Amino acid sequence: MASCTLPKSAVDQLRGFISLCKANPSIIHNEELSFFKEYLLSMGASLPPEPAPKQSTGKTPEPAAQPKEEEPTEMEVESEESDVELDMDGVIGDPNPDVAQEMGDPNKGELTDNEQEEFSNKRSEAMGLMSEGEFEQAIAKFTEGIKINPNSAVLFAKRGQCYLKMSPKATNACVKDCSRAIELNPDSAAAFMWRGRAYMLLGKFAEAQKDLATSCRIDFNEQADEWLKEVTPNAKKLLEHQRKKERKVAEKELKERQERVRKAKEAQAKAAKEAEEMQQDGGPGAGGMGGMGGLGGLLNDPELMAAFSDPEVAAAFQDISSNPQNILKYQNNPKVMNLVTKMASKMGGGGGGGGLGGMAGGLGGMMEVLEDCLVDLAA
Repeated sequence: MASCTLPKSAVDQLRGFISLCKANPSIIHNEELSFFKEYLLSMGASLPPEPAPKQSTGKTPEPAAQPKEEEPTEMEVESEESDVELDMDGVIGDPNPDVAQEMGDPNKGELTDNEQEEFSNKRSEAMGLMSEGEFEQAIAKFTEGIKINPNSAVLFAKRGQCYLKMSPKATNACVKDCSRAIELNPDSAAAFMWRGRAYMLLGKFAEAQKDLATSCRIDFNEQADEWLKEVTPNAKKLLEHQRKKERKVAEKELKERQERVRKAKEAQAKAAKEAEEMQQDGGPGAGGMGGMGGLGGLLNDPELMAAFSDPEVAAAFQDISSNPQNILKYQNNPKVMNLVTKMASKMGGGGGGGGLGGMAGGLGGMMEVLEDCLVDLAA
């Protein structure tokens, strides 16, 4: 076996931890050592049976579990939010399904002179029919023009407008045409205006506000501005609703993080107390769990214990434990690297410099010492 790269003090501290495990085998089943227990099992170690639950002494049990049962209920109540009250006047309940719209060949090249002339004629005919309110016929002419020139943003925007003018329920067709017009010309105020109107009819108020505001910014239009004022109250309510949800998620994550730290501190205090009792009973001295650095320092550090409760960190640590060179896979993961760095400092440097390569070597030495200890424990 390769020589140990850990300082002698760190090895002594590891021996102290193993002595504690031998003196009190059931300690391996402590919740804060679950990650170490999983590692032992992955190495094929035999673990002592879990201690039986304490029997009742006949005294009335204290209702200590009740607050823990109430906590999830309280969290659920906090996470529930009433529906946002929106003004749904004018919103259609059943829009027309998608229709087969001719979109033309987007890869078509430049028009010939004859095509350009034919395209101009179709566009003029379509605009005339549109001004006369003959929207269905205008759509047909715009479609003929799109077949000739599929890269005309104006024709797509106008045809989308005709769809909505012909039937307020033709929102899907309008959105599709206007979206294509915007792809061809991001400064098409008409396309943003009519797509915004279609979104209004669909009840997509946030999208409608964005499109209508963009239209007015590109080229102010009184009708677009009127629709924008109409849709803004609903859009603001939805925005505030979303912000409220995000705040609740952030608050929940903060509470969970604080709870992990609290449990880690409790585990630290418990480990220190057990170590103190071992010292009083003649167990390990300065190399015990209470006052040592090294592995004892790891178990007594609430931030490290909280980090190990993260499934991602636990999985990465197990991967690194199987092969220290795997640390290179996590060099861009700040959670894992911060933990490895702190562990190395706790263990006395982890094998010197040399960047990740040196750190990997240090981890290799640390794992070899751990494996020796695990063999002792399994025996």
